[in-house]
Amino acid sequence: MTILQRLEQIGQSIWYDNISRSLIQSGQLQRMVAEGLLGVTSNPTIFDKAISGSTDYDDQIRKLLKSTPSMPITELIRALMVTDIQMAADVLAPVYTRTNGRDGYVSMEVTPSKARDTQATIEEVRLLWKIVDRRNLMIKIPATAEGLPAIEQTISEGINVNVTLIFSVERYKEVAEAYLRGLERRLASRASLDRVASVASIFVSRIDTLVDDLIREKMSAGTGPGVEKLGTLKGKAAVANTKLVYAVFKEIFTSGRFASLRARGAAVQRPLWGSTSTKNPAYPDLIYVDSLIGPETVNTVPPQTYTAILDHGTAAVTIEQDLPGARALLASLGESGIDTSWVMKKLEEDGVSAFAKSFDGLAKNLEAKKRSFSL
Repeated sequence: MTILQRLEQIGQSIWYDNISRSLIQSGQLQRMVAEGLLGVTSNPTIFDKAISGSTDYDDQIRKLLKSTPSMPITELIRALMVTDIQMAADVLAPVYTRTNGRDGYVSMEVTPSKARDTQATIEEVRLLWKIVDRRNLMIKIPATAEGLPAIEQTISEGINVNVTLIFSVERYKEVAEAYLRGLERRLASRASLDRVASVASIFVSRIDTLVDDLIREKMSAGTGPGVEKLGTLKGKAAVANTKLVYAVFKEIFTSGRFASLRARGAAVQRPLWGSTSTKNPAYPDLIYVDSLIGPETVNTVPPQTYTAILDHGTAAVTIEQDLPGARALLASLGESGIDTSWVMKKLEEDGVSAFAKSFDGLAKNLEAKKRSFSL
């Protein structure tokens, strides 16, 4: 039994935060599924690297442009992405069947420029759900204030949603509430709650990256309350914050409110740990994996982290260890002048901007390919 299969027995699913045409067509994704991989996630940055960084998509690009020479770049990007998502979903379909819809999903994100537009997000989610036409698709909606109503609406329509770019406990609560309201609306319309799936993607390592920078600044300045102990708090905020999210998840999804939905076929909205590669080489390579293992969770990991899990990953429940310590640590940050509310807001804004930048970069690269093909 592989480490991935042992984690599945505990209740944690490992998904792969990467996709490319070659990953699928080479059979590598199929082999990973055989060793216990349970899902795939993607985002504009991943697609930019896959499409702009290879010639794997050139044949399809030429065919699309030959049939529709005036195809807008956004539609060309969507067509390329949809093909990859469909192929990956087909590879993972047996997982979806075996787990009765708990796993086996492939996630695809709405266009980043629509993150602040509720109605545009809803319309694109509906379009993607229709054209991908796979029951094991999850569509990623950013957890912006404008995204919350879109989450509720699309869940009420029976569309699977991966809510992305969650950082704070407060925002997580709003996301879970949107999911519950969507299910309740669906139930009120007499629609089935079976096979409506959602995950709430909490981004982890980026919190430490920013908090550690703020700690270094304060330590360099050498002033303020608690500055002398700030050094001991480096590299700990992300795991502490994630543990608190998990505690709230358990409260919400063991409540009487959800119990009535579960009795009618609803599934929990599992927390998904994203951004779990180690950015600081001074930290253990699996710091955001081994410390966050728990029932009814997902961890989506990039290639190097996936390899590290197979080599020396842990298979034991760890996420509920020292919850009081996690609360105390975040309180200490506040007492030392680190405004974690500002940190979470800043990270959300930066995340939306980064994905938009990647999408714009992909568009520019495809424009260049389009011109070269027409020469």
